[in-house]
Amino acid sequence: MIGRIIQVLGSIIEIEFKKNNIPKIYNALYIPNLNIYLEVQQQIGNNLIKAIAFGTTNGIKRNTLVIDTGKPILSPVGDVTLGRILNVLGEPIDNKGKLNILKKKPIHSMPPRFSDQKFNNNILETGIKVIDLLCPFLKGGKIGLFGGAGVGKTVNMMELIRNIAIEHKGCSVFIGVGERSREGNDFYYEMKESNVLNKVSLIYGQMNEPSGNRLRVALTGLTIAEEFRDSGKDVLLFIDNIYRFTLAGTEVSAMLGRTPSAVGYQPTLAEEMGKLQERISSTNNGTITSVQAIYVPADDLTDPSPSTTFSHLDSTIVLSRQIAELGIYPAIDPLESYSKQLDPYIVGEDHYYVANKVKFYLQKYKELKDTIAILGIDELSENDKIIVNRARKLQKFLSQPFFVGEIFTNIKGQYIKIKDTINCFKNIINGVYDNINEKNFYMIGKI
Repeated sequence: MIGRIIQVLGSIIEIEFKKNNIPKIYNALYIPNLNIYLEVQQQIGNNLIKAIAFGTTNGIKRNTLVIDTGKPILSPVGDVTLGRILNVLGEPIDNKGKLNILKKKPIHSMPPRFSDQKFNNNILETGIKVIDLLCPFLKGGKIGLFGGAGVGKTVNMMELIRNIAIEHKGCSVFIGVGERSREGNDFYYEMKESNVLNKVSLIYGQMNEPSGNRLRVALTGLTIAEEFRDSGKDVLLFIDNIYRFTLAGTEVSAMLGRTPSAVGYQPTLAEEMGKLQERISSTNNGTITSVQAIYVPADDLTDPSPSTTFSHLDSTIVLSRQIAELGIYPAIDPLESYSKQLDPYIVGEDHYYVANKVKFYLQKYKELKDTIAILGIDELSENDKIIVNRARKLQKFLSQPFFVGEIFTNIKGQYIKIKDTINCFKNIINGVYDNINEKNFYMIGKI
């Protein structure tokens, strides 16, 4: 079926088709002479549809012919995507030649049926002390990395990919949604230097690309991850950044003429987020464990975008600017972060006890800070002095040298087993190291 362009409004193109030949919603359209793909977004009557362009609309003219492909956007899937950088259409953009495509799948699909989904209580060891102790990850769960600009979301993601690929021999899919091209480039070479590039599929829709690319690139990457899962693999899915996915939806929604909701977001925000998140599921064949970086505008966790994401997550990692200012890296707030898996029936009584005791010491120290600032530490009771002394050691020990940060810190990165993490923290809270200076606990692995 062939249509012709009526008007162009930014990335939105209005197209007229013959009667009874209207393309379906989400069908892919193609402009042959410009090699541009579109996706149908609305049917507005009078044989007209509105479509979003996956590329620049510069040079598009009225009356240009458009072909309906009769099917949605298809992405290549399988092992051919490993070690390659793809765009929203599944096309390679790494100058390594064409893909040897054996199979393609539509980027729009339904989540697995409940009868096919699999739930377990297995903990995924990350090798990062603060995460494994206080916010354990569920294998097949959803994890959110919340933080403002420049507090370490991407660095934490890079460390997790490195640890999972090397220590667990896992398969990863990284989706860059609306992030900086420089970060995407750095990430590629970091994975290459760590010798894990052949275990990672990279799908980029960067900050400089049109809103259609940024809106759909997450679905392209998720389609690739689903294929790995369905073929029996345990997949680690990284999305950086979910906020940019929301922002792209806001731009498209405004251009389509929808009335915005709170703070200017699209009225379909919850629906779009739900469609994406529900597809990130584990089945009887394999698992998808997702780690999603979530930018928090103005550090406001009540903003509709991050708050809509909260309900879908099993673990929440909050990165704090105040902790980063103390020089504690990773700058994870141990009191704001939480995990549904921190349960004695899942992690065990010993792990649960130590984690809660650590949180107790840190919370008590936080409450005593004002008293210390006004009166000094000498005015505290002996019991409070012990708590403050141990809490400061705990705070320092929550820092850890990262493998991906070696170039900046000149400190060799360390991967810490969960059992070693629990034993070290248990010794601190039991007073075994009360006579050791707190400086000795900074940026080390095990004690």
